[in-house]
Order: sequence, then C-alpha cells, then structure tokens
Amino acid sequence: MPITVGQDTAKTRKTLTLGDQSVAYYSIAAAEAAGLGDFSRLPAALKVVLENMLRFEDGKTVTLDDIKAFSEWAENGGRANRELAYRPARVLMQDFTGVPAVVDLAAMRDGIKALGGDAQKINPLNPVDLVIDHSVMIDEFGNPRAFQMNVDREYERNMERYTFLKWGQKAFNNFRVVPPGTGICHQVNLEYLAQTVWTDEDQSGELVAYPDTLVGTDSHTTMINGVAVLGWGVGGIEAEAAMLGQPISMLIPEVVGFKLTGEMIEGTTGTDLVLKVVEMLRAKGVVGKFVEFYGSGLDTLPLADRATIANMAPEYGATCGFFPIDDETLRYLRQTGRDEDRIALVEAYAKENGFWRTPDYDPVYTDTLELDMGTIVPAISGPKRPQDYTTLDKAAAAFYDVVSEFRGIDTTDEARDMASEGDAITANNNDLRKSVKVEGEEYELRDGSVVIASITSCTNTSNPYVMIGAGLVARKARALGLDSKPWVKTSLAPGSQVVSHYLEAAGLQEDLDAIGFNLVGYGCTTCIGNSGPLQKEISEAIAKGDLVATSVLSGNRNFEGRISPDVRANYLASPPLVVAYALAGDMNIDLVNEPLGQTPDGKDVYLKDLWPTQKEIAELVEKTVTREAFQSKYADVFEGDEKWRTVETTGDETYDWPPQSTYIQNPPYFQGMGAEPGTISNIENAGILAVLGDMVTTDHISPAGSFKPDTPAGKYLTERQVPVSEFNSYGSRRGNHEVMMRGTFANIRIKNEMLSGVEGGYTKGPDGEQTSIFDAAMAWSEQGKPLVIFGGEQYGAGSSRDWAAKGTALLGVKAVIAESFERIHRSNLVGMGVIPFEFTGGDTRKTLGLTGDESISIKGLDTITPQAEVPCEITYPDGKVKEITLKCRIDTAIEIEYIEHGGVLHYVLRNLAKSA
Repeated sequence: MPITVGQDTAKTRKTLTLGDQSVAYYSIAAAEAAGLGDFSRLPAALKVVLENMLRFEDGKTVTLDDIKAFSEWAENGGRANRELAYRPARVLMQDFTGVPAVVDLAAMRDGIKALGGDAQKINPLNPVDLVIDHSVMIDEFGNPRAFQMNVDREYERNMERYTFLKWGQKAFNNFRVVPPGTGICHQVNLEYLAQTVWTDEDQSGELVAYPDTLVGTDSHTTMINGVAVLGWGVGGIEAEAAMLGQPISMLIPEVVGFKLTGEMIEGTTGTDLVLKVVEMLRAKGVVGKFVEFYGSGLDTLPLADRATIANMAPEYGATCGFFPIDDETLRYLRQTGRDEDRIALVEAYAKENGFWRTPDYDPVYTDTLELDMGTIVPAISGPKRPQDYTTLDKAAAAFYDVVSEFRGIDTTDEARDMASEGDAITANNNDLRKSVKVEGEEYELRDGSVVIASITSCTNTSNPYVMIGAGLVARKARALGLDSKPWVKTSLAPGSQVVSHYLEAAGLQEDLDAIGFNLVGYGCTTCIGNSGPLQKEISEAIAKGDLVATSVLSGNRNFEGRISPDVRANYLASPPLVVAYALAGDMNIDLVNEPLGQTPDGKDVYLKDLWPTQKEIAELVEKTVTREAFQSKYADVFEGDEKWRTVETTGDETYDWPPQSTYIQNPPYFQGMGAEPGTISNIENAGILAVLGDMVTTDHISPAGSFKPDTPAGKYLTERQVPVSEFNSYGSRRGNHEVMMRGTFANIRIKNEMLSGVEGGYTKGPDGEQTSIFDAAMAWSEQGKPLVIFGGEQYGAGSSRDWAAKGTALLGVKAVIAESFERIHRSNLVGMGVIPFEFTGGDTRKTLGLTGDESISIKGLDTITPQAEVPCEITYPDGKVKEITLKCRIDTAIEIEYIEHGGVLHYVLRNLAKSA
C-alpha cells in the first residue's frame, strides 16, 4: 500500500534519475542547505534514522527540532537526549515469536469488535514476513533419512500452529509466510528479502527511495545490518504496534565506532573474529547503543563475515552492529541474485545521499575501540555465555576450571600436575567416570565428553567460507579414515537451501554425510534448544554420573539449560571446529597440540592435518556459490512443499479459537477492556516472587525448550490427555498463554536466591513452603497481593522473546527491580504494563540483604515522569523499614501512556477503536 510521508520538509525532497527512471528521495544535503544543521560527520547508521525523520516530519509526531537534534548530537560528541518517533519500513518474524504475535492480532480483532470498531482496522500497514524456522527438531540424525523424517515429525507436531498461520496469511493484509523447510528467517532476509534501499509509492502516487529498515521479533534481526539495512530485535508486542502504524519510541542512540584494521590470517575464520568482538564489546559496555564498524579492515572483510558480526549484536549487548554501504555490499547483492536495477539504485542512492563508505570515512562517534584482525586466533566461547572467550590452545585447560566449579575439584598447582599426568579432569574423581554400552561397542563417558556437535544457526551457516571449510575438514578426515565418536550426536541444519546447493556442487555433502553430519532440516534446531533427545543410554549415563557433558555448536547462544537438558557446558565454535570436536569427542583434548584421532593403521591425526587453507576455501566458494543458485532456490520461496500446500484453513476475518486446541488459545489481555485507560497506581505491600542474580536471560525467564510431565506446564497438558511424546516445546506452545504462564521462570538452571541450593522454577508460597513459581503466583493472586521480582545486572539479556514479559505480567508481577536491564526486555516489560526499576546509590539485592520475605511499597507512580527517581519502602520480617531510591525505567513520555493503558497493544487498540 502507499507509504505516507511528511509534508513540512518539502525542501529536502529531491529527485534521483537512473537511466529512464526517476525516484524521489529525502536529501540529507538538502536538509543542511535548508539550515537544519550540519550532518556531514554523522555515522551512516544514524543517517538512516535522520532520513526517517526527514521523510516523516509532520510538525507533530516528528518535528524540525527532532531533525536539528542530530546536528547537536555531532556537536556534543555523539550524545543527545532526544526522544524520536521512528518508523521502520517492514517487520520480520519467526514462528516461535510470530505465532503469539498473530494470536495477539486475532485477539485484537475480537477486542476492537467488542469496543464497537471495525475488525479490518487490525491489519498490518507495513509489510510483514514470517519465516517458519524454529519448529524443526532433531529427532533423527546421522543418516540419509534424517531430513525427511524430521520434516514429517515437524508437521505432525505443529499442524495446529501451521493451520493458524495459514489463516493469518489469508486474513491479514501485507502478511506473508515463508513455509517450513525453507531456511532461517535472518538468512532468508539477508539472502533474499532485504534490498538495502527500498522503494514504494507515497500518498501522491510518486515512487520514493529510502533506506531499507526493519524490526524483527527475534533478537538476531541485527544480522541484516551486515548488508547496511538498519534493523534490530523487538518483542512481539512492540512489533505488533509497529505493524499497526504505531511509531517506535526511541532516544537518539549513542554510536560506538569499532575500527577494524589489518586482515585475517591463515587458519582463522569469521567466527573467531566475532567471538573476539563479542568479548571486547561486552567489556566495553554497549547496551542500548548502536555499534558501527569502520576502518581499512573492511576492505578485505567479506559480507558473509560482516553478517556474522552483525548477527551477534545481542551477544555483545548493542542495539545493532552496522556496516555502511560499499563495493562489497554491491558485490553481495549481485551474487545473491538481486535485480540489477536495484543494485544500481543502491549505489546511486548511497553516493547521492551520503551513505557510501569512502576511503576517508571517519565520522563522529560517541566512543571508539579498535581491533587488528591480524591478531585473531582460533577460539571458542563457553561454557554458558557468548562473551566467555577462550583461545583454542587454552580451551582444554580452561575446561578443567569449568568442571572444578561444578565439582569442587582442587585447582591448586599440585592438582593440576596430577591432572596433566593422565586423567585431565577426574584425577581426584575417578569414581565419576561412567561407561555405557551402545550398539555393541563399549566406551566411557566422562566430564567433558562432547555429546552434541551441531553445525546450525544463521550466524555461521550464512557464511560459505566457514561452511566450505567445515566440508573440507570432513573430506580430509574421511580420507584419513576418521569418524565422529559414537557418543556424539552430529547434525547439519543450514539456514537456507542455497547452502545445500553449494555443498553438493562442491561434493562436500557426501564427505559430511560420511562422518555423521547429514542434513537434519533447514532451521534453527540446536541453537534454540531443538537439539532433540540424546540416545537413552547416553542420557541415563550422564544423569547417573552427574556428568558435565558438553555440546559444541556453530550458533550464537549457549545459555544455561538452552541447548539440552542433559548438557551443562555449551560452546560456540566455527563450523570447521564443530567437525573437529565431533572427531575428538572430548573437550579435554587440546585440539592444537594433541591428536584428534588415529588412522586405521594407528597414525596420529592432528587438527593441522585437516585444516584447509584459505586458498582451498576461496577457490571452492568462487566455483560453487553462484548468483544462479540463489535465484533458483528463492524462485518460489512462498510456495512451500506439498505438505504446506495441503494445509487447509478458513478465510474468516476473525479466528474461531477451537476450544480443544492446546497450541492456540485466545489470550486474556483484551477481555473486558473498557474504552478508556486507567491511571498508574502506587505499589503497596507487594510480595517478592523471586530474587535472581546477574545475567538472568530471557531463556531463564521464558525457556524455549522441552519440559517434563511433573512441571506445571506438563501437568496442564497431561490433564488434557496430551501424551508426553507430544509435549513438543515451550517455544512451539507460545500461542497458548496457559502453557506459557506455567513455563515462566521455569528454566531448569534458574536459581532463586530465596531458596538455598535449589535449581529450577521454585519459590516460597504464601505458607512459606517451597513450591513452583506458577503455583505461588496463583496463590498470591487469590489473596489479591501484587508481586515484584528482584534481579542483578543485565536482567533480561538474550532473546527478544516477548513471553518473558507476557508471562511475568500474567503471573501478577507489577514491577521488576534490577541493577540494569537489557534493552529489549525493558521495552517488553513496559509494553506489557510491568514497570522496570533500577537501584540507585549502590544498593543491590545483596547490600539490602533481601531474602524474599520482605514487603515492598513503591510511591510516586501516580505522578511519574520519564526516568524519574521514586521512593521504595522495604519492610523486613522483623518489622524494620528501610527506604531506598529507585530509578523508574519508563524512559519516554509515550511509555507512560502505555503503562496507563495496561500495555502498548491496549493503547493501540483503544486508539484504533476511537478512530473508527
């Protein structure tokens, strides 16, 4: 549909002519000529936001003062405290987050009809693409049947969800679904959907060119910044508001410049580079900031490596990691099959409007840091955070310390000497070594045994250099007679079908198959916890020995409890190293100095014997990664296979909400909602539901993986005659609030400090006894008692999942008080009507001596202003009262309105109903 652009900046609207075609655009140079400021040294990432202001300036939502603030930002060294109304061009979703978003839209149609409005008002105004990529699970692996069997099982498990998504595709305008088995949303976006420069008609029918921008309901939406498309992850609730025309409220961000110099050396990969970048930026502290990469190092950095770095922006905490447009951008667009007219427009527009990276590109940044890529060495990250960077030559020794933390093993020099003589980890714990018989072969599992090795995730499977590299390691290993260890669950789950095309064209898929890396599906799989069950005997041995089993994956997340319930230590690595660890089968082996295995005649084989040269990799990439391959694989991207085409659904404008469904239920958010908002109330005598530590991730708050029958969610499904084999995962059940409420704070590794030495989703109930968090919340609700959560630093890190906020709200939590918040989760909490607060004055949950038995009151909320400080009274069990000051993290004026309405969707729904 036509875009609507502002009228008051007509002087900045210019025409760009390419051949016989002309397009309008909003000129930053013209804005300077009109006296709106000096924008010449703005970072390219911020120029994208500036252009958005020029295009939508209307004197109300966006004003000339908003535009002038960008000039002030540069004058003030990269800082300006200015709230903006930003409008992205489009929205990207995946099915785990997309299903609940479509559920919300369907519920909003019911809600607006109840308020006397028109259901058709609930329609995306911006293009929305949903890619089904999170549902395939690795049940079958290591054989030629794996892919088809996993796909068949995926449809069996998820038919209710797919029927619902097909209904949404018919019912809503501007909403497309990319069917299962196509690829991962971020890779499909990078390889096909993104255009770098977008075009559309405005309200007068004239074609307008502008930067491609988006938000996505997945934190790794940031991957698209590698191709100079400004995008980041938001919660589903914020994305839904953007779909419905609500601008995204944001402050002009600080922009940290990351200067890359030098070039990568032989034997290193883009994965090694990004793991170092993650470590550096986490140490720097870039939460809520843009990071822009610049410097001479970009001249030799392929776009595939740029995309890998951009992908992991959530891991280093930034809103995005942006790469400006240059010749490499054009090369990639051409290679991946974009239209030549589009490529010409990208180049002309970027050069004309100041988005092109020139050799002297050196804008103003808020802060900078620098990395010589020639210093990068092979590395992994783990065991439970992406920023836990370890060089490969120190990985085995570092694992000793990992196990010592779990085991309480002596880490003195004497103990290390004992370990070096033989049993690297269990020198003092030989009784912990367990053996299990599998398929007639006897072998031992121990602390450090690699039980999962998975080439997975868009982070690396989008990069042909590391994928070809993995295939060449497999080829050399196969030629020497090596194979993956029998206890390793191996899998290959590319982010798009193009990967299979070039692996097959290079003859490398056959080599990967030979050592167990058969295709298992096109989706996120292990990276989001869909690793599937381990072999029964292996799982039992791990449990019996209480072993620290490990996984190695080419993904972006390795949080506790995420990858597999049987695995305690998870490591991120490049695809070639994933293959190497599958061959070695043990994290205790020093891959740099010790053999991975032996040839059939007993000769030791080292990693250096298998590692391909950059020349070998580059030659195969040049030969097999072709423009024609991308055009062929994306020619019918929305059609799907025969299974998808046979999914039947209705064309009704509202959904019929089958009462028997355990996947899709009408959520309670809008039921009984009045036409007018309420007011913000003070919090009086609230109970504490949980006291949590540092780096509590959204995986801890709302896990995505499997769950057991004795959990509240498991009991709910069992009561509805759902067999355990059909439980699927929390992620797949996100369309059912009853399951997701019960799964909130239910991660098996979460630690509530109200209880001593207890892991999992437990707390104290009203009677003071240990119970599940869900049951305690429901018991408190019956007593009419509000609840709060306490946390440490970086509360809500990780995935953008809105259910971490939705579940919190539905449990009756009115406030979350933490030392600091990650950007997306803070926004999601506000979007669900939960108020985030931060400690001030050095107070923390520890300095206050909180046990969870206190009562909390927070005043000043009835007159709250953005980021105001308010008093909080803590009443201890002995009657002592302590007053502290909290900073309210309602950051903008519009967010106050969201809280008054009970959430952003309530705000949008009431406004749409009034406009009707």
